Amino acid sequence: MRSFMTGKGLLGGGIVITMLLVAILAPIFIPDTFATRMDMRARLSGPSLDHIFGTDQLGRDLFYRVVLGAQTSVMIAGAAVLMSVVIGLPLGIISGYYGGVIDNVLMRLVDTLLSFPALLLALTISAVLGPNLTNTIIAIGIAFTPFLARIIRGEALRVAQMPYVEAARAAGTSDLKMIIRHVLPNIMPAIIVQGTISLAFAILAEAGLSFLGLGTQPPDASWGLMIQASRDYLDVAPWTALVPGAAVAITVLGLNMFGDVLRDVLDPRTQS
Repeated sequence: MRSFMTGKGLLGGGIVITMLLVAILAPIFIPDTFATRMDMRARLSGPSLDHIFGTDQLGRDLFYRVVLGAQTSVMIAGAAVLMSVVIGLPLGIISGYYGGVIDNVLMRLVDTLLSFPALLLALTISAVLGPNLTNTIIAIGIAFTPFLARIIRGEALRVAQMPYVEAARAAGTSDLKMIIRHVLPNIMPAIIVQGTISLAFAILAEAGLSFLGLGTQPPDASWGLMIQASRDYLDVAPWTALVPGAAVAITVLGLNMFGDVLRDVLDPRTQS
């Protein structure tokens, strides 16, 4: 627990907790109409007491759009990472625990997906399925599945060779009980750490897809969509890109820092 008390741990944890609270509580206290309400008389207004982050090209308040955009980013990233865990967990455990032909077949399929950059794979899937929220989750989830499956496979392979697992196998313990009682609990730290780090990349992927028009669609608030809409106004209203860009950068930074601290805490091999 000492690692969480470091500056890195406190900062990363604080950012993650803040973003989660914003994503969960924002829809309760801020109606969707606040993010879509247009005031053409105040379009491209700079930060002020009335609009602390300024307004966009349609006179919409950037504060409300960034706050509600956090819900979109966190929801899509969380659902996509959960999907990658649901698919990658059984693939990795079966491959690492049984090895042999099963391992070769499954890992060749995983390697095929790994041969494509994750964002390019997500972009291709999203383009084929069509741009909407559900398809964005599917595209990002599939794109990140091979990374998680590879890590789980390595951890399952390591645990399967431990003496206590060999002893349980010799005692006649079934494979299912072996996996549930011995393999799964011992690979959970790696899954938690990788899942946390994957959240950061999933948020980047969602922002990238939305920026290219293949993710969240108007009038929903999305950080990537806000950056895309600000391209033509950077010279006169740079805050329209800086505000959502800062939200993406800070969130990704916080998740990466929090993931590093989790790795130090949960993985005994990193302890000095």
